[in-house]
Amino acid sequence: MPQQYLPETPSQTAGPYVHIGLAPFAAGFDIFENNFNHVLTQPETQGERITLEGRVFDGSGSPIRDVLLEIWQANAHGRYNHPGDQQHEKPLDSAFRGWGRSCSDFETGHYRFETIKPGAVCGRDGRLMAPHVNLWIVARGINLGLHTRMYFADEDAANRQDPVLNLIELEVRRKTLIAHSERRGDELVYRFDIVIQGDRETVFFDL
Repeated sequence: MPQQYLPETPSQTAGPYVHIGLAPFAAGFDIFENNFNHVLTQPETQGERITLEGRVFDGSGSPIRDVLLEIWQANAHGRYNHPGDQQHEKPLDSAFRGWGRSCSDFETGHYRFETIKPGAVCGRDGRLMAPHVNLWIVARGINLGLHTRMYFADEDAANRQDPVLNLIELEVRRKTLIAHSERRGDELVYRFDIVIQGDRETVFFDL
């Protein structure tokens, strides 16, 4: 009997249903009492306030305008708000959940998160990792979410010792994970653009 091939169904792709299912407010549907959003802080949150922003580009260099991004990170002391983080010598911050979700602007492709600069965390092998933010990216045509990290250019000494960054042999590839900052009045903004494929492709991790 000849093998049958079924066509791809909408449930196997991230879009255009990604916003309706994961961020309905961005798609114009007000169906959740509490919408997940891009603001991770409260007035009581400890640590230095920062803004993360950027765009996601496809292989041709065009911004992707229907991207959904999630971030998770440690608090200012370097501890995750998760039971799996057993660094009990580091305090938790009850006013910081460490997780957020943002959609890119449908017109410009820009995304934005309001959060705090994380502290250094210990890896599974006990080695200290440089401060970083974890990102997960989905969009139309991306069947499996992409995982990457964002490090801070002003943490150069810590970055040089980071065990994950040092797994990346080429410096030009490591630079795709480094965000640079600028001051806009009282706001400290870190710019982190993500390139899905091509010569400047961001380093992604197989988790």
